Amino acid sequence: MGISIKTAPELEKMRAANGVVGRLLVELASRVKPGVSTQALDDFSRGFIESQGAKPAFLGYHGYPASICASVNEQVVHGIPSDRILVEGDIVGIDVGAVLDGFVGDAARTFPVGKISGEAAKLLSVTREALNQGIAAARNNGHVQDIGAAVQAYAEAAGFSVVRDFVGHGIGRAMHEDPQVPNYGRRGLGPKLKSGMTLAIEPMVNAGSFAVDVLPDGWTVMTRDRRLSAHFEDTVIITEGEPEIITRLD
Repeated sequence: MGISIKTAPELEKMRAANGVVGRLLVELASRVKPGVSTQALDDFSRGFIESQGAKPAFLGYHGYPASICASVNEQVVHGIPSDRILVEGDIVGIDVGAVLDGFVGDAARTFPVGKISGEAAKLLSVTREALNQGIAAARNNGHVQDIGAAVQAYAEAAGFSVVRDFVGHGIGRAMHEDPQVPNYGRRGLGPKLKSGMTLAIEPMVNAGSFAVDVLPDGWTVMTRDRRLSAHFEDTVIITEGEPEIITRLD
């Protein structure tokens, strides 16, 4: 269908939908703690999204059964909320989507549960900064792979690996639009970036190998070596200058 360039009114709707997601992630940060189940986080998230006049984007998407993805420790993405209780030392990646006025918001954060190991803390810090590096490379007249090249260079320099099997994406009226936005690549390759594009940039970074497996539930993605994984995501607008991050409240 090609890569859509949003009009000014469409960009306003994108800001509103992604604002719901950004506010929810701030709320979740204070609710992720030892003793909380991932299902309780899902229940809260659905209520919050609906309180904003929006709908959970993930619920029912290709049959997905929940409003958020909650991926614990060696789970990379698409973990299904359950009665699993978070314990001290866990990390949990929470991916959130909301539909408001026909447009989709999408973002993710990986949260520490209480006090975490030094390796886990470094993984979170590096993945968060890899996202920042990728966003900084998302410039008008650049190329899609500029983003992945920046993510890959930063994560690998820190001794981690980037997942190949799952990627970021264009976003707008649909959750997944063109182009795909890999977290690896070579600068100067891929579709050209143009002002008015909206992209969900989402590094998934593993402590060990980048190899992953999908569990029999058809959703949950795990690191093959069962080492830790982190996931951070923001939705951005390509502009004539700095990319505009529309899922962060600041």
